[in-house]
Amino acid sequence: MSFGTGGLFINESVAVARLHIPGQNWDATAATARQSGAFPVRKASSAQRSIREIVNRLKRLSDDELALLIDGERSEQAALLWLAACRAYRFISEFAVEVLNERFLSLRTDLTYDDFDIFMAAKEEWSPKLAGLSSSTKAKLRAVLFRLMREAEVLSLDDRILGAMLSPRVAAMIRAGNPDELRLFPGADRQFGGN
Repeated sequence: MSFGTGGLFINESVAVARLHIPGQNWDATAATARQSGAFPVRKASSAQRSIREIVNRLKRLSDDELALLIDGERSEQAALLWLAACRAYRFISEFAVEVLNERFLSLRTDLTYDDFDIFMAAKEEWSPKLAGLSSSTKAKLRAVLFRLMREAEVLSLDDRILGAMLSPRVAAMIRAGNPDELRLFPGADRQFGGN
C-alpha cells in the first residue's frame, strides 16, 4: 500500500491536474510535472514519489471531476481528493464506509488509533499482504490515513468524525457516477440520497 506518502496534496494535485491534457497518458503528465518542477522545494526522489502518488489518485477522477478540482473551492478540492484516494485504495474506501460512516450514523463520532488497529486486524485475516506489514509500516499508514481524513475534513483535529459538507456540485457528480460512493463521506448518503 503506497498511500503511506504524504497527505491529500491539495495544492500539488491541482498543479498536476492543470498539466494534464484530457485523453493524454497519465505517465506523460507525471513526466511533465517532474520537468516543470511542480515540487521545487523537495528532493528529486521525494518529488518523484509524491508525483507518482498524486497521479495514482488523479487518474481515478473523471474529466468533469478533474475540471472541478482545478476550478473548485478548497472544500470541493479536498472532497474530490478524498474520493480519489478512496478509489485508489480499497483499504481507505472500506475504512471510510465500514468505520467512519457506520460510526457517524450510529452517533459514535470519536475515532481512535485503536479503531484503526481493530479494522486493520480484521482485514489482515483475509489479506496476506496486510498481515505481512511490519508494525512500523502499519503505524505509518495509520498516521497518514488520519492526516488524510483531517485534510479531507471528515475528521476533526480532536479526532471526531465530521458529517460531510459536500457542495451540491460534488454531490451531483458522485450521484451521477456512483451514488454508493456517497458513503465514503460520513452521513452524505442520507443527506444526498445515495443507494
